[in-house]
Amino acid sequence: MEQGFHATTLDDVARRMGATKGRIYHYYASKIDLFFDVHRHGMSLLFDAVEPALHTRGNGMAVLEAMLMAHAMALLEHHAYESVVIQGVQLHRFGALTPTQRQVLDELIDSRDRFEQLFKRQMNAAKADHSLADVDASIAVKTALGGLQWSLIWYRAEKGSSPAARRRLAAKMVHTLIGGLQARPYR
Repeated sequence: MEQGFHATTLDDVARRMGATKGRIYHYYASKIDLFFDVHRHGMSLLFDAVEPALHTRGNGMAVLEAMLMAHAMALLEHHAYESVVIQGVQLHRFGALTPTQRQVLDELIDSRDRFEQLFKRQMNAAKADHSLADVDASIAVKTALGGLQWSLIWYRAEKGSSPAARRRLAAKMVHTLIGGLQARPYR
């Protein structure tokens, strides 16, 4: 679904997997059902990456930075899955779905909301220990996560790209965000 949900056919998926369309239909009744499973897995990858960062030692900003770094790495390492997660938001906002599909998509969006809440709670903790400027946590989280997620649009791994190269890129992205979020003494 690298081409987007609407542009991807089950024939495309089958071809990419080296399988038949019948094999896909054996497991999934429709393209949207496959999309939902890929979305679920993408969210699982994000939670699996970020939750350990919650246990980082240091002040609130150190934990937030570790969380953002884990999120950035998950986006870069699992680009195709995380692109589907982003497409889920668009489908949620504009998709014509059956009531059952709408219910499943609402559950997936709830998962995204829980993910965002991890960052909101951490931003509020960082505000409480004064390592984060007095910002609106809701707006700051959307801005920070949106900034990282934009990499799904512009980032394409070069052939032979290493995990170390992706880690350097993730660190530069997070450094840019954190540099704008850190508390500064008034002049």
